[in-house]
Amino acid sequence: MKKIYILWLRQIKRYLRSKSRIVGSLAQPLLFLLALGYGFGSVYQKAGEGNYLNFLAPGIIGMSILFTSVFSGMEVIWDRQFGFLKETLVAPMSRFSIMIGRTLGGATVATLQGVLVMLISILFGFHPASWFALLPAVFIMFLTALLFTSLGTMIASFLDDMQGFQLIMNFLVMPLFFLSGALFPLQGLPTALGIIARIDPLSYGIDALRGLLINAGHYGLGMDILVLGAVTLLFLSLGSYFFKKVQI
Repeated sequence: MKKIYILWLRQIKRYLRSKSRIVGSLAQPLLFLLALGYGFGSVYQKAGEGNYLNFLAPGIIGMSILFTSVFSGMEVIWDRQFGFLKETLVAPMSRFSIMIGRTLGGATVATLQGVLVMLISILFGFHPASWFALLPAVFIMFLTALLFTSLGTMIASFLDDMQGFQLIMNFLVMPLFFLSGALFPLQGLPTALGIIARIDPLSYGIDALRGLLINAGHYGLGMDILVLGAVTLLFLSLGSYFFKKVQI
């Protein structure tokens, strides 16, 4: 357990010591929040749907978690190229423990990123329906982050170069984000788009955040947590399996 904690702590320290990484990773969510939140706000209000910034904020929080989580898998490739992964693998601990420690660290970093975006959203006019819902919302953020960190680690386990990882991640991440309902309501979608949104695991993370923060969930909080939990266990299992096969 102590070894898992040390690997988790390494991820946290790397994040906190890189001020440019923290600031840079907030730029894209801030751009989406301001440009879309205020740009489409009047259109959304004219349609009688209320405050678009309130609707958008959980989606942007989910986007921030998605990007940070998935791209944390790149650190596996980075550590492999610079020899740290080799030193870790020869240590007296199982590869499963190594994978869990790294994944929990990456998920915690992504959750911190989501909390920062949520605080920034509040500064720019986002109003949660209940302040008491913020704590369970952080749990949903962590569960979503754990899911996609496991996915990133799994993919990075059988790739050797960072360029290939970035291409695959961009090919995967953008559809996950745009088809999740982060920018549009899930009610009344065309049948095909509705089916795709149901397959997209990010949809359930964002829907759970909307249900908690603005009382606008679509699938129901119980269903959201059930799907997120099941998919997270699946990706943790697959990530552990592929990480055990990493060749140095």
